[in-house]
Amino acid sequence: MSTSLSYAAWAPLAAAHERRVEQLTAAHRQRSQGGKAHPVEDFLFTYYSYRPRLLRRWHPGIGVGLEDAEERADWPLYRLADGVTEVDLPLFLEKRGSTVRFIRSLLTATADRPAMLGCFGLHEWAMVYRSGDVRHEDWPLRLGSAGTDEVVERHTVRCSHYDAFRFFTDEARPRNTLQPTREQQVALEQPGCLHAGMDLYKWAYKLSPAVPSALVLDCFELARDVRVLDMAASPYDLSELGYEPVRIETPDGKAEYVRRQKEFAVRGQELRTRLIDSCDEILSHP
Repeated sequence: MSTSLSYAAWAPLAAAHERRVEQLTAAHRQRSQGGKAHPVEDFLFTYYSYRPRLLRRWHPGIGVGLEDAEERADWPLYRLADGVTEVDLPLFLEKRGSTVRFIRSLLTATADRPAMLGCFGLHEWAMVYRSGDVRHEDWPLRLGSAGTDEVVERHTVRCSHYDAFRFFTDEARPRNTLQPTREQQVALEQPGCLHAGMDLYKWAYKLSPAVPSALVLDCFELARDVRVLDMAASPYDLSELGYEPVRIETPDGKAEYVRRQKEFAVRGQELRTRLIDSCDEILSHP
């Protein structure tokens, strides 16, 4: 049974969400008009496929109908019934049921594992190891090419995340303790991984509009914060952008990385639980 919200009740919620999104995406939207790409902030809109205009749309999630919202009936996966607009859950399950089940299986498996720490963000270093090309060509390597290669060579690379590993250079892949594949994703993903934490945003927006927009945006904010550490610990010199490097090649830098990694793992597990609960709610409907 759906709960119906009057326009007076839901309109302020939608407006508050839109303001939050406008604030979080303002710099990216301005740069998209022709400014220099930002290697930290723009990642969430280049690597991930969800556009700011979609993030800006407020959805209450399943079980909540909106009165006086007829214009939303034309939105994908919505329906209008008896003057109330709501997510068309049968249609959502028809089109995305398999996606929901995969997301649940991945998140549940990840949540049940201990957080593995100590990778020190070496995935970004492995992406430029012994290569003349760098992913962020506008930004210099902090230690130069030879220094970057030396850091990789004196560390053990322990990347469990396929979508990070697939960007490793050919020279770096054999140095990884694992050889992740897409088929192994459910078996290998673990909650200490920065990329697994960022990907919670992807899983959240793939569940939209069946999950509340507040959850999607909470995952977006975690991804944004994780990306800061991801790049601060990378081999790139981003001091021009105001990012103090986390020098993972030093004992102090390693300790700082692990401390912040633990904090993100806790935040990620909380959001992971909320997403799993949402999947269960979606799948519980006939």
